Amino acid sequence: MTIDVNHLKRIVVRMPNWLGDAVMATPVLQDLKTHFPKAHIAVLASDPIANLLSQNPAISEFLTFSRNSKVKKQEARRITTELSKKEFDLGLLLTGSFSSAWQFYKAGIPLRLGFKNHFRAPLLTHALPLPENWETEHLVTSYKLLLGPLHIAVSNTKPNLYVSDQEKKRALEILKEHNISKDELLIGINPGAAYGSAKCWLPERFKKVTAELLRDPKKRIIYFGDATTKPLVDDICKDFTHSVTNLAAKTNLRELIALISKCNCFLTNDSGPMHVASAVNAPLVAIFGSTNEIKTGPYAGGQVIHKHVPCSPCYLRKCPIDFRCMTSITVNEVLDAIHKCV
Repeated sequence: MTIDVNHLKRIVVRMPNWLGDAVMATPVLQDLKTHFPKAHIAVLASDPIANLLSQNPAISEFLTFSRNSKVKKQEARRITTELSKKEFDLGLLLTGSFSSAWQFYKAGIPLRLGFKNHFRAPLLTHALPLPENWETEHLVTSYKLLLGPLHIAVSNTKPNLYVSDQEKKRALEILKEHNISKDELLIGINPGAAYGSAKCWLPERFKKVTAELLRDPKKRIIYFGDATTKPLVDDICKDFTHSVTNLAAKTNLRELIALISKCNCFLTNDSGPMHVASAVNAPLVAIFGSTNEIKTGPYAGGQVIHKHVPCSPCYLRKCPIDFRCMTSITVNEVLDAIHKCV
């Protein structure tokens, strides 16, 4: 079921839609570039994911689309037409949806490679079964297995995000605007998660961790979040009048990546920013409850706190019972982990 790679000159990769999944898929791009250095490697991704990857040197071209439900059908037709005009040799699907495979099929891409779940095997020329140990191996590894038909063995390549010198400079400017100096220990905290509240440690415990950290005058804390989690972050930060900066919904994605790279420690739930921190090598403390750190934990290291109660991982967006996976994680445990970083 291998592919004759001698004639692969134009490759398009359909990236995952979730921020964290897209970060975990970046090693595939690097491995493709390493093995096909002269190939034109295009990425098909939603606008936010294209922005996430905008500095990646392995990518030759971006094909972007909006996930706005009002234009979804229109966007699908436009992308299918654009794909057909580009004359790609190979389409690699890092998504598991039927619709993404249908799009490559309709575009007439001659070689279409992906996992055959969701009844899409007839749409693929090379359909791989899901690995038997799907839940017990990291998603980074699962993505890499798709490269097998291209004669690319599973590598040690880690997820990586690239930050330009200009973006690093902008991050320092933002810190200066909030009177944060290079001599202070910067701790970033991300108390939300896009998937749902079941992934989130208790807000009052984030508050207690913050209060304890501020006993050290050398420590400065930045809270991060998007527009959805801003009310949560605002509530946590409202009682702190000094040494805490609330940047929820005040940074764009590229600024967020650059700022996280400047943190001496980053405390977070299982979330997209967690994978960002891992990919920029920020010292990391990750809190897990409803999800599986073996599958989607920080790939490049970091401290994971997960109690492994009987009902975890449940993968639910909201806990239907007593939230024991998160209530069993104490403030002192989290503080001890942060102190190992700083």
